[in-house]
Amino acid sequence: MTTQKHRLALVTEDNDKYRPLISTRALPELEIVDNIGEATILLAAPPKLAGELSKATQVEWVQSTYAGVDALLNSPQPKQYQLTNVKGIFGQQISEYVLGYTISYFRHFDLYKAQQAKRDWQPHFYQSLIGRRMAIFGTGAIGGHLANTVRGLGIIPVGINRTGIPPRQSKFAETYHINEAHGALEHADIIVNTLPNTPQTEGIFNEALFSRCKGTLFFNVGRGKTVDSNALLAALDQGHVAHAFLDVFVNEPISQECPYWHHPNVTVTPHVAAISFPEQVVEIFAENYARWRDGFQLQNLIDFEKGY
Repeated sequence: MTTQKHRLALVTEDNDKYRPLISTRALPELEIVDNIGEATILLAAPPKLAGELSKATQVEWVQSTYAGVDALLNSPQPKQYQLTNVKGIFGQQISEYVLGYTISYFRHFDLYKAQQAKRDWQPHFYQSLIGRRMAIFGTGAIGGHLANTVRGLGIIPVGINRTGIPPRQSKFAETYHINEAHGALEHADIIVNTLPNTPQTEGIFNEALFSRCKGTLFFNVGRGKTVDSNALLAALDQGHVAHAFLDVFVNEPISQECPYWHHPNVTVTPHVAAISFPEQVVEIFAENYARWRDGFQLQNLIDFEKGY
């Protein structure tokens, strides 16, 4: 009896880290190959794979190392393979990013740092985060984790999704349908976007939505295309948005001429709010490979029509 071999090719920025992690697992019937054309399985970073996908003539399954798979969804190559992404490993990192900047903003940490350089002893009034409302767009794994985390500091998490129905065991105090988002924002102190990029979410943060804000903090840790940049800049200038913390953009890196760079009320970070740690990705891949090998449905399967 001949045992079928599954051939895995790595298409990531960290192949030298992934290879020993996978080899150590000694996954049965799995062979790591260098030629993408021989591979039946790919462990890949979507932007890196997008330009090479045409070479993967035998691929049956692509395990993304990212949560976002836009680069593959937008690829002209036929979608004749199954695509899975990584979930459940970014909630903690996103929570650290959002809360780190939120606390720093409301407690004036940057201002005190600047004052220290001038030996300026000047206290500034602040209020606790208790009772502030955080509107979280997207109530999936990331949004749910964030809701749970901020509750520990007394922040009231409000969820916005496409159903208006709170997830099971939800930590959201309230949940709104995406069409009711305007009402949810009128009393929001902080907005966090964790939405994926889909035809329904593109440009959702527009002038009409921002006009409902009243000196709100805005975090984009979802996707760049969900935000109308001109509308956001106008909202900042008009005071509807007090400060924007932006980690994702339509084009990355953003151009040197982008107004975000020098706007006093914008913080730009280079897509680092949450990264894929190879150890965690390999854990997810190994579990999914066991399902694949035994003929069960893959977890975190992407619906090419929905885009997530």
